[in-house]
Amino acid sequence: MSKQVIIAVKRQDTQSTGSRWEKFSVAYEPGLNMTTVLQRIAASPVTVDGKPSTPVAFDACCLEEVCGACTMRVNGRVRQACTALVDNLLSERPDQITLEPMTKFPVVRDLVVNRSGMFESLKRVRAWITADEYSDRGSGPRISQEAQEESYPLTTCMTCGCCVESCPQFNDGSSFIGPAAISQAVLFNEHPIGRFEANKRMEVIAGDGGIADCGNAQNCLKVCPKNIPLTRSLAKAGRAATTYAIGRLFRS
Repeated sequence: MSKQVIIAVKRQDTQSTGSRWEKFSVAYEPGLNMTTVLQRIAASPVTVDGKPSTPVAFDACCLEEVCGACTMRVNGRVRQACTALVDNLLSERPDQITLEPMTKFPVVRDLVVNRSGMFESLKRVRAWITADEYSDRGSGPRISQEAQEESYPLTTCMTCGCCVESCPQFNDGSSFIGPAAISQAVLFNEHPIGRFEANKRMEVIAGDGGIADCGNAQNCLKVCPKNIPLTRSLAKAGRAATTYAIGRLFRS
C-alpha cells in the first residue's frame, strides 16, 4: 500500500454554526501541495473512519502564489495552500497536517473566509492612482531607478491576509487597519502622481486605527509570503504621521 497522509480539517458549515474537525487520508506523492490535497479530498470525501462527508470548501485561483485567495492556517501557521508542500509540512509534524480557516475574518464555510474588511481598509487609504481621464496624457513624471527599486516590493502585495492574521493589534476590539493598508498608503504617497492625494491618506494613517495602533510586533514581516518590507513601510508611515500632525497643528 502507498504511504497515506492524514489531513485534519477544521470545518464549519455556516458563519453561525459551530466548528468541528474531520480527518481525511490522501495518498502521498512527492511535491504535493495543499491545494491538490484538498482537490483529492473533494474527489473522494470520505473520512479516515469510513464515514461519507462533503468536499471541503476552500478558495483558490492562480495556484502560483500571486492572487492570495488560498490563504489558510496550515499546521497552525498562516500561509498559502498552493505553495505549502506536503514534504515540508510533514517535517514540521509527521503524524498529520492540520488545516484551519484564518481567525481574523468571518468564516463563510470551512476554509473560506470573508476578507472584505481588508479591501475596505484599502478604500479608506485610497490605494490607487486617481485618473481624471483615460486619454493618452504623455509619459508622465520620471521615477528614478532607486525609487522604483524601493517601491516595487510594495506592489507585490496580494491582500492575502497573512499579515493581519498574525498581527495582535488587528482584532474585533480594534479599529487598526493593518500593515497591508498602511504599506499601500506609503506606496501611493511616494508615487509622483499619487502624492497629490497624500494628505487624504495621511488623515487616515494619522487618525483612529492608523499607525499609532501598531504595536511593532513585527509578526507581519515574518509571515508575508512575498517578503514585503512591511516594517519599513510602518516606520515610514510613523515618521510621515508625526510630520503631518505637526504641520496640521501649525496650519490650525
